[in-house]
Amino acid sequence: MKIDKKTIHNLAHLSRLRFDDSDAEKMEKDLNGILNWVEQLNEVDTDGVEPLSTMTWETNQMREDIVGEHLPREKGLKNAPQKDSNYFRVPKVKE
Repeated sequence: MKIDKKTIHNLAHLSRLRFDDSDAEKMEKDLNGILNWVEQLNEVDTDGVEPLSTMTWETNQMREDIVGEHLPREKGLKNAPQKDSNYFRVPKVKE
């Protein structure tokens, strides 16, 4: 598959992007490079290779949950940058 300028402008419209012709040329070159790489991957013989669910053989080291003492609320609030009575005050995220 070959990407041309018409396809680039169509993709830009669908993704609500706007760029000039020099950026379109760079995008065309980059997308064609990606597609060429995918075509190379399609040529690789993967018969007998099991699919991976993860890229590492490491496993999580689980530990037993142990109930212990918890810190008093006052000790936790002592280092809070802002507090209100018994609560942490945080900046407003949404208006």
